Amino acid sequence: MHKNTILPKKSSKKKPLTLEEKKENREISSLRVINENVISFLKRFKIISDRYRNRRKRFGLRFNLIAGICNQETGN
Repeated sequence: MHKNTILPKKSSKKKPLTLEEKKENREISSLRVINENVISFLKRFKIISDRYRNRRKRFGLRFNLIAGICNQETGN
């Protein structure tokens, strides 16, 4: 964890969340889901999810190509 980490609030039986805390949690999750979807898209190409067994010098090039395909598909 670092200083820019934003964690959602947790509730318990004795102390449920207020409406404002629920709203903050929803905003955090809406930002987080974008990142999770991009990571899952990159994992479809198996460059992140499996061990990379090719030349290390080409890893950056291939990763950038896959990121370009990802940006093209999602329109970012």
